[in-house]
Amino acid sequence: MAASREESDYDSSCSSLTVPDSRRSLGSSSSVSVRSYCCSAAQHKPHKANQAEWEAIRRVQAAAGHVGLDHFRLLRRLGSGDLGNVYLCQLRDPMSAGCLYAMKVVDKEALAFRKKFQRAETEKEILGTLDHPFLPTLHAEFEAAHCSCLVMEFCPGGDLHVVRQRQPGRRFTISSARFYAAETLLALEYLHMMGVVYRDLKPENVLVRDDGHIMLSDFDLSLKCDVVPKVLRRRLDCKHVEKNVRGSSSHCVPPMQLVLSWFYGAAIKSGRKARRAPQTVVKEDGFEELELDPELVAEPITARSKSFVGTHEYLAPEVISGAGHGSAVDWWTFGVFLYEMMYGRTPFKGEDNEKTLINIIKQPLTFPKLATCGKDLDEILRARDLISKLLVKNPKRRIGSLKGSVEIKRHDFFKGVNWALIRSVRPPEVPRDPSRMKTKATVQKFSKEERDEPYPIPPHFDYF
Repeated sequence: MAASREESDYDSSCSSLTVPDSRRSLGSSSSVSVRSYCCSAAQHKPHKANQAEWEAIRRVQAAAGHVGLDHFRLLRRLGSGDLGNVYLCQLRDPMSAGCLYAMKVVDKEALAFRKKFQRAETEKEILGTLDHPFLPTLHAEFEAAHCSCLVMEFCPGGDLHVVRQRQPGRRFTISSARFYAAETLLALEYLHMMGVVYRDLKPENVLVRDDGHIMLSDFDLSLKCDVVPKVLRRRLDCKHVEKNVRGSSSHCVPPMQLVLSWFYGAAIKSGRKARRAPQTVVKEDGFEELELDPELVAEPITARSKSFVGTHEYLAPEVISGAGHGSAVDWWTFGVFLYEMMYGRTPFKGEDNEKTLINIIKQPLTFPKLATCGKDLDEILRARDLISKLLVKNPKRRIGSLKGSVEIKRHDFFKGVNWALIRSVRPPEVPRDPSRMKTKATVQKFSKEERDEPYPIPPHFDYF
């Protein structure tokens, strides 16, 4: 199915170009040897402070005063995209021999010709601001002749599309799908808080790190916008709460409120600092409201774009119609993402791209039948309910369109997920040691002579 997917990238300021996947190695005779310039290392990233790869880059920066192409040894090509090639590489420094990186090389002249230079600049700008466990760390960026190079983390586990192909029935179990969806949701939440609408979520763009946790990749289709964080206070009207607590008075006191009040009082007696206890507010009509913990909402709801970008099977209806779209497109793609993880296919795929787009606009959402029973049935029903609320064709009625991830994280499908400690949860799969992983036949490898020589940059790159 991956081969049949085609990405849409049409914009008023962008032209579309499709070229066969024919590539030249970095050691081709038609290339000219160049050295890098305009080099810089990324700023401090707190969550990477103790990582060996991060420290190795800092060590090179301190010794040479810059980080450039001549500091790296390219090992093989990992893949290709619309904006360039990605190579597996390592530092030439003997002390950092075990540190692997992914280097994205972009031909700026080719992008300028195709009017996509601004997309590459936007991606580099976004990568420079990210500091999150489930998003890529930009270790360094520099230029070499007419090429721009971005050095990022290497994820030996591949992408979730490849991982899904290895599962029984080519679909994830509910628990595995929930795990990957939860971490992806946190990545989208952070991006929206930073004023970034991702717009290209799909399993191929969700990579698996060496510890089994995920990393969202590829930001060349992302939209930068403004976001105004707000703190909302949820209130529960007591006239809608049934008095089911034994010995309760006329006041509305849900069972959880009793637990929170007891915990709050016990914390005060023990001298520990506690969170603010929920307050009871009396309204003018005599009914009481229970004021719950405040919620931070940072959703770029004012973002607007008319670009036709994304992957056909994941495009939201508002993108296809061209009427303008905002951050709600990420919640549509999140619904398609979860659907594919659970059922092994996307919900609106047609015979061709045109039929797929028609299905997205007109076809109602349906679910295939799965052999389930007992607890699994309950879990599937919860998942279907969430997917149904995400794949609402009207973006204004789509879950997450107003409050973003806050609404989605409260859904029953994610019941029991400890959002604060999710990095401590053992992932469904942990990749093997990357040094022992077999290289696929489709991956280009370099000879020892090519690895040891300074790397020339081809005059132009070919693109999908």
